[in-house]
Amino acid sequence: MSVQTESTDTAGEPAVRKTRMPAPPTGENRPSGPPSGRRGAVTPYLLLLPALLATLVLLGWPLVKNGMLSFQNLNPRQLIQHLTEWNGVENYKEVLTGSDFWHVVERSVIFTAANVVLIMVFGTLIGLLLARLGKKMRLLLMLGLVLAWAMPVIAATTVYQWLFAQRFGVVNWVLDKLGWHSMADYNWFGSQFSTFSVITLLIVWGSIPFVAINLYAATTTIPRELYEAASLDGAGAWKSFTSVTFPFLRPFLYATTFLEVIWVFKAFPQIFAINEGGPDRRTETLPVYAFVEGVGNQHFGVGAAISFLTILVLLVITSYYLRMVLKQEEDEL
Repeated sequence: MSVQTESTDTAGEPAVRKTRMPAPPTGENRPSGPPSGRRGAVTPYLLLLPALLATLVLLGWPLVKNGMLSFQNLNPRQLIQHLTEWNGVENYKEVLTGSDFWHVVERSVIFTAANVVLIMVFGTLIGLLLARLGKKMRLLLMLGLVLAWAMPVIAATTVYQWLFAQRFGVVNWVLDKLGWHSMADYNWFGSQFSTFSVITLLIVWGSIPFVAINLYAATTTIPRELYEAASLDGAGAWKSFTSVTFPFLRPFLYATTFLEVIWVFKAFPQIFAINEGGPDRRTETLPVYAFVEGVGNQHFGVGAAISFLTILVLLVITSYYLRMVLKQEEDEL
């Protein structure tokens, strides 16, 4: 393809000059390789492949093995003789027809609900406090929160055991000095309610930092102009919170509550290390119940069935919560 253009020669007369445009690429000189669009579509899946493989190996395979174990009669005799005795759904029948399992389920749900409510309320309040503090006080409070959050669970549990010890505990000593002399030798781990009170205090204390820091980070994304506009409209502190702060924090509250439900429901080391589910197994939640029945009583097949049912109960709770959240979002739209 050629294009004619006019140019002027040295004599001032116009002349015609032909310039040839490059020809379109043919099959021989066309660039090879997949289209960039296709390559860009495949790249994210290739980047996710190592994480997916690690998840299948580290989580999927143990879950499959646990499911297979729940259909076996596995006790010390079978372990010693390397026997595999399949008993179908007998383990599930034994668990589901017994009253202990349903009492533990009820106890676990109530325990989870109480802890999550306390964690979210106090965590949100501290997160809002962080947003209002000065730079130095905010840094000091965040340092304390991070130290509490980073403390190992077993170390924190040991500290709480010492604080609430019957004879030499700091809590009993302080209460005695304040005038409650009947609390001088009080056994905090002698009843169900007092043991759960200590465990709840331990779990709430260790979980508040995550909620508070997460909510404070969310407040930093709120434009200052919205607060100025609300102030010009005559909105007070409460009105500014309900009309500006809370709508922005709602997605973070939903996500954080979802995570806390999972973390509290599957809490094991705090409950077991405090009193091993005592007294008289009245503070056992589903993870502790599965461990005691499976490893403690050496009924490994039954323990595997309880742990599998624990996963199903957690899925039911989280699916109900997600359905409720989605319904609220649809109503708001």
